[in-house]
Amino acid sequence: MESEATLDLFGSEGEGDTPAPPPPPPVEVRPKVWSVSQVNRAVRGLLESSVDPLWVGGEVAGWTRSRAGHCYFGLKDERAQLRCVMFGREAAQLPTDPEEGMQVRVFGELTLYEAKGDYQLVARRVEAEGAEGLWRLAFEKLRAKLEGEGLLAPERKRRLPRVPACVGVVTSRDGAALHDILSVLARRAPWTRVVLRSTKVQGEGAALEIAAALEALGASGLADVIIVGRGGGSVEDLWAFNEEPVARAIAACPVFVVSAVGHEIDVTISDLVADLRAPTPSAAAEAVVPDASVVLEMLRRAPGRLGRALGAGSERRRAALEQRVRRLERTIERRFVPARQSLDTAAARLERAAHAGVDRRRSSLVALGGRLDALSPLSTLGRGYAVPRAPSGRVLRAVGDFPSGFRFHLRVADGSVAAESAGPIEREDAFG
Repeated sequence: MESEATLDLFGSEGEGDTPAPPPPPPVEVRPKVWSVSQVNRAVRGLLESSVDPLWVGGEVAGWTRSRAGHCYFGLKDERAQLRCVMFGREAAQLPTDPEEGMQVRVFGELTLYEAKGDYQLVARRVEAEGAEGLWRLAFEKLRAKLEGEGLLAPERKRRLPRVPACVGVVTSRDGAALHDILSVLARRAPWTRVVLRSTKVQGEGAALEIAAALEALGASGLADVIIVGRGGGSVEDLWAFNEEPVARAIAACPVFVVSAVGHEIDVTISDLVADLRAPTPSAAAEAVVPDASVVLEMLRRAPGRLGRALGAGSERRRAALEQRVRRLERTIERRFVPARQSLDTAAARLERAAHAGVDRRRSSLVALGGRLDALSPLSTLGRGYAVPRAPSGRVLRAVGDFPSGFRFHLRVADGSVAAESAGPIEREDAFG
């Protein structure tokens, strides 16, 4: 175009009208094109470098825990929501998962999940409102569960042995609690044997170690009573004694268990499940063994108490035996009354039958007696006859039995008469 030509407005006259050479063509500048990954990486670096770790408060929304232990949730307020992730290592430190809608504060770093371009907060700590929010929630959940199973019921708690010969202790070998327990036992009951099962009392895996120590010591048969506990500390430090494995190990222990965790103001799940809760380890040692002076007084009174106990026991057994005898007599009486009545009836019938039989036999005997009396020689003698008998008792029946001068007896009705034979006489009729 004419307007685009380069003109020499100050050239000399006479010079030729040759035009200047054209300028070089302009260089084309191409824009830089970023990949999505580059953009997300840049934004992530910008976020992480420009915003320090911070606390963010809000309501929990959609809390989920993966199989790997990672937790995903949202924080929201009235106008916005922030995605959050808490990885398994940090999530394992939580006493329990927050509930939906719970007001919490989360400490973490802002970042960008490059694969999806999601802006999120990587949580390092999660706390509910109040210093013990989540800890208290976990405590109450486990307490309600165990109470529903009857493990906190007062009636399942056992009686403390009066004078245990051996005290078992489940605690850390290096802790102050062990020193306190040993000092009290040595002062109050130096004859008592002590068996220690050392274990971790805080941190990861402590609950499982405490449970295993309780199980082993209870099964050993060495201890008459077991003290389990530790000295004071924060809620996190004492938390092993609020975990389910420890609670169930205490409930299943065949030996009387005293829980002594922390200080007097600290109450744990193990305190609630144990047979006895002591406010401190020292108090636990004082509770399980009597003072030496108390034992001496018990021994002094033992003979009298034993005698009274034996007497009372004998009296109770005697009274119980008498009561049983009376019940037995009443039972026998009730069972034998019908039989006795039947026996009385049968006896009466038998007696009547016997009397009738005797009467019949008496009548028969009287009749037989009459007939025998009629046939009796004595009856004949009563009618005026006599029976001669030799001195030997032989009856003399013939004339030849009476030689002259022969002495004999005549048996008459009321006795015997001595007689002497004058010799045989002529035979004549007996009635001549």
